[in-house]
Amino acid sequence: MRTQETDSTRPPAAAAAAGVETDPFPILGFDHLELYVGNARQSAAWYRHAFGFECTAVRGLETGERDRASWLVEQGNIRLLLTSGLHSSHAAARSVSRHGDSVAVIALTVPDVDEAFDASVSRGALTAAVPANAVDERGYLRHASIHLYGDTLLQFIDRRDYGGVFGPGFQAAPAIPGAAAGRNCGLVAIDHVVANVELGRMNEWVAFFSRVLGFSQLVHFDDDAISTEYSALMSKVMQDGTGTIKFPINEPAEGRKKSQIEEFLEFHEGPGVQHVACRTNDILGTVTRLRENGVEFLHVPISYYEDLEQRVGRIDEPIDRLAELGILADRDEDGYLLQIFTKPIEDRPTLFYEIIERHGATGFGAGNFKSLFVALEREQAARGNL
Repeated sequence: MRTQETDSTRPPAAAAAAGVETDPFPILGFDHLELYVGNARQSAAWYRHAFGFECTAVRGLETGERDRASWLVEQGNIRLLLTSGLHSSHAAARSVSRHGDSVAVIALTVPDVDEAFDASVSRGALTAAVPANAVDERGYLRHASIHLYGDTLLQFIDRRDYGGVFGPGFQAAPAIPGAAAGRNCGLVAIDHVVANVELGRMNEWVAFFSRVLGFSQLVHFDDDAISTEYSALMSKVMQDGTGTIKFPINEPAEGRKKSQIEEFLEFHEGPGVQHVACRTNDILGTVTRLRENGVEFLHVPISYYEDLEQRVGRIDEPIDRLAELGILADRDEDGYLLQIFTKPIEDRPTLFYEIIERHGATGFGAGNFKSLFVALEREQAARGNL
């Protein structure tokens, strides 16, 4: 199992370990995200080509699995498990029919699966899967799951006693004849996972994270902070006791036209993960490679950069390069950050990705909300959904 990288946004290993020991609900980090997709093999090829992930493990008919096919792709400490149902009755197939390709499972590494599960259920979480071992000749993996917003599951995992490829039932991914090696794009870790929920339910999920998982509220953005002439949203960010795991939660606010959150809820057919933020230590290099690979990003008008240094202060990166690539910048009391957002990665205007580089900043780019919202509304208008 790979370990979380330490950088300016995360506590040193010793401090993190000490924090976990005193945390009322200790979490060691993101283990993986499982996406239910229409065709796992093709999705793995796309993530390999477009985002530079490496295909490392697979399960399916060839490995003895009869109901589903899964491909694991990795980059840095990011693991995405892409799963398709092999029959229309499988949960993955039903999910894709309703939601399109989407994040179905958020898996967290915990020191003790049973303690995490028992604590969460005793505080009101609904059981999805009781603690159990997945076993093969390489050891065992302990896991359990609870229900989160919509159809999303939150899984607890302890893989310290497993020495195989990802988990029982998986084999090392075969080489694809004639395929060029994927080009690593410099993504190093999951920074945060953002959910969209229905109007009036944000505070309900904030209370859930606080009561069930011992999370605290890091920041709150109201509709005055995140709004345009046409639409608005509200957002609260919940984090674990060490500040390692962050879950922003959005809900729509009343506006003249349909907001991006309402559009998501309509086409996703309910609440779920809106986007995943992936951290890089070289956003200029990462975005350059992603663009070369065909990844599409939201358009940022050149006027955004005319007074950028006056708005955010001095930054290390050349502003002309940020403008060329469409990268946004923002500053808080701890430092600055750079960020950019892809367009939706499928036909439905639902799941997308954020690329973020932090230079001390712990926020989420509040100064860019206006520009981001305008860019999103431009895309909505083009789709006829504003």
